[in-house]
Amino acid sequence: MKRFLAILIFTLVSATRLFAQDNDLLLARQYAQNGEQQKALDIYLKLYKQDNELYFQQYLSALLNNKKFDEAESITKKMIKRHAGSNEYVIALGSVYTQQGQADKADAVYSDLIKNLPADQNEISSIAAQFYQNANVDYAIRIFLQGRKVLRNDALFSFELINLYRYKRDKPALTEEYLNFLPSNPSFINQAQSVLATVYEGSQDYEALKFSLFKRIQKDPQQVVYINLLTWQFLQQKEYDQALNQALALSRRTNDDGSSVFELCSTLVANNAFDAAIRGYEYVISKGKENPNYVSAKIEILNTRNLKVTSGKYTQADLLSLEQDYLTLLEEFGRNRGTLFAMEKLATLQAFKLHKLKEAQSLLQAAVNIQGARPNLIATCKLDLGDVYLLNNRPWDATLEYSQVEKDNSAISTAIGQEALFRNAKLAYYMGDFTWSRGQLDVLKAATTQLIANDALNLSLLISDNLAADSTGAALKMYARADLLIFSEQTEKAIKTLDSIGKKYPENGLAADILMAKTKIAMQQQDYANAITLLKQIADKYPDNLWADDAVYMLGDIYENSLSNPDLAKTYYQKIIADYPGSLWLNEARKRFRLLRGDKNSS
Repeated sequence: MKRFLAILIFTLVSATRLFAQDNDLLLARQYAQNGEQQKALDIYLKLYKQDNELYFQQYLSALLNNKKFDEAESITKKMIKRHAGSNEYVIALGSVYTQQGQADKADAVYSDLIKNLPADQNEISSIAAQFYQNANVDYAIRIFLQGRKVLRNDALFSFELINLYRYKRDKPALTEEYLNFLPSNPSFINQAQSVLATVYEGSQDYEALKFSLFKRIQKDPQQVVYINLLTWQFLQQKEYDQALNQALALSRRTNDDGSSVFELCSTLVANNAFDAAIRGYEYVISKGKENPNYVSAKIEILNTRNLKVTSGKYTQADLLSLEQDYLTLLEEFGRNRGTLFAMEKLATLQAFKLHKLKEAQSLLQAAVNIQGARPNLIATCKLDLGDVYLLNNRPWDATLEYSQVEKDNSAISTAIGQEALFRNAKLAYYMGDFTWSRGQLDVLKAATTQLIANDALNLSLLISDNLAADSTGAALKMYARADLLIFSEQTEKAIKTLDSIGKKYPENGLAADILMAKTKIAMQQQDYANAITLLKQIADKYPDNLWADDAVYMLGDIYENSLSNPDLAKTYYQKIIADYPGSLWLNEARKRFRLLRGDKNSS
């Protein structure tokens, strides 16, 4: 019983003492916050005397804050003597010298510690961590490098050094560390690419990486990870042919199935490097029909040729050649769910570029009846069939196709359903039924797809503004006919119709709309100089028009992506941010502006 009472009394006394110490710590911190440093220091001294080890760091920090360097040095040296071999207090002494302005003394202390580093991996990591916690990154790095020598293993501490070099933004050291690390750890190449992309600041950095990679490839030409990293480097520099050359060389050397080349081609297409992508797909196809990527490559090379032809300036011969490529593919593989996408692409080419409406209609009618195909692809074919009916002056058939897709795809809750609803609204607009069209467009303002929401809003406002000025909508009907001609890519007729509006209805309010319609034609023809002139007229003459923010954003996009002029692009993105805070383009403009400015985090 006496023993139990003694233990109970001891526990209560210890708890009381700890409670009192906690109160003292809180009080000391309060004094320090209030600027009463001496009172805080007195409390820390009291606590330090009660328990040297527990309160050493708080007391040392208080001494340094009060510039009592001699006393700080004295207590630290005492702790070093008392705890021989404990590097914590040695590092603390170096910190005292550093804050005192005696860098030479600090370096001497740290250098001695490095010289006598223990041959213990965990201890080395612990010492480096203490330096890092004291914001001394350089010595943390030196500890790890010396640790490699002591332990005679250059592969140790790679992750730690990569993180420290990244923190310091030491690009050469980070690059070399990754190049040493990756051969034994090739699965980390994506991480390396991501990290380097956030640290590198321009072509000079990528050129340095290329130089280092060439040196290493010369010494070790079989090291695949270096060639893959070199390919990535060329992609970052937009040297797409060089990137493909590296991938082709590696594929030939290893005699693989070309999967890496096939995957690279997708990236090339996304960057509009169509010629390089076509060359890559041709290589995969050349490996023969037994190759697992053969069919996919045959499909993708056609899609790429389609993009190349339809996104650039092309001749009739280019279009006919592409049409024949699609027909050849369909002859080789048949018309089935596996080639449905090719049927859809061919029909679009025939309808909008070659104006072969009969052939396009027949192809799409066959496509929508193919069994077992993906519902979304069938829906796309139905929408395209509706477009062909519209171009063929069969609006009732067109609206039946659009409405069927609306019904099957829960119109307002899915992207394809929203597209169907928008096309129906646009059809009514083309036909001059503005009231019904506006009702559908108002529903689409809340569409989850930003592009559709933006287009619906603009068209709704176009109708509202012009009907308010002219209830008959006569000028607007003429403008809608021109819009339909633009949609069907009958550009000469469209321009004549647009130019006639002002002559027939001189008081119309469609000046900015006509400029934007002509801009669409210029963009179809990749006539960027004319498009810029037209867009600047909208932005300068009609800054309050519904097309004004679209015009400014489009100028930024043209300068960034078509004319490679990031400085001018930034100017227009910044104008959206400053002058059009309610624009639907605001978030995208802000994101692009930050990226062009060089912000690492653009969100």
